[in-house]
Amino acid sequence: MSPVTEAGTGLAPHPVARPQGAAPQPVAVLAAPPPRPERFRSAVRRSAYALVKAGTTSVAVVALVLLWETAPRFGLVDRTFLPPFSEVAQAWWQLAAGGQLSANAGASLTRSLSGFGIAVAFAVPLGLLIGWYRPVADLLGPLLEVFRNTAALALLPVFVLLLGIGETSKISIVVYACTWPVLLSTISAVRSVDPTLLRLARSLDLSPLRLFQKVILPASVPAVFTGIRLAGAVSVLVLVAAEMIGAKAGLGHLINTSQYNFAIPQMYAGIITISAIGVAFNQLLVALERRLSSWRVPANG
Repeated sequence: MSPVTEAGTGLAPHPVARPQGAAPQPVAVLAAPPPRPERFRSAVRRSAYALVKAGTTSVAVVALVLLWETAPRFGLVDRTFLPPFSEVAQAWWQLAAGGQLSANAGASLTRSLSGFGIAVAFAVPLGLLIGWYRPVADLLGPLLEVFRNTAALALLPVFVLLLGIGETSKISIVVYACTWPVLLSTISAVRSVDPTLLRLARSLDLSPLRLFQKVILPASVPAVFTGIRLAGAVSVLVLVAAEMIGAKAGLGHLINTSQYNFAIPQMYAGIITISAIGVAFNQLLVALERRLSSWRVPANG
């Protein structure tokens, strides 16, 4: 019977006879997957480590919240000026449900991110030029020394007089305050590049542009992001102070108005919102830094 006929009838084909004395054919052996109990234990260990790490990092925050809740209730502080955390949380929820919190936070974020973005876009290229080209550093060095020692809030009246009390003055003061951490960290990053790397790159006959692109920029990323993270915190703090003068919206305006009206829980709700925005902004910058400097080898190997 032919093989086709056997397949059609459902009969198993006859085994092929191996010549007598022939060596057996090798059989491929597939690697067996790891046993399920081992994979399960590995997943449990990873989950336990994540829970322990999350618990460790949140201990201080939980302790602060408990202290905040119990201190006014036991008379350790005057609850008129420091209400319990539960009352502040209730006021925060009322502001969020009424739309006041989102409106003020949106106004502050728009101003803060605008000023922060302009400062980074301006300060990083300028810092690279000053750090890499000595003539540019000699030309702009005296001006940098004068302005970097002048506090941004000290110039706030000047910005208001020159630009008015509208959005321009608030964004401008954020740009001024954020420029210096980014600029100074970028200059320091370029000047502190390992000389061995520079000599090695020059020995390969790299052009100045390729040297700058392949050596200077990657080596400067960690220090530059340190300044960017500092600028992110400064952008929120300076803006809140600027919004307390002549602003009609924003978290600084909310805090200032709540203080004048003696709505203390609402005032603390605005402060908590500012802190949460600052933490989230910092974590975003940390994730971006890890993304751009993934080539680095950790110090612990």
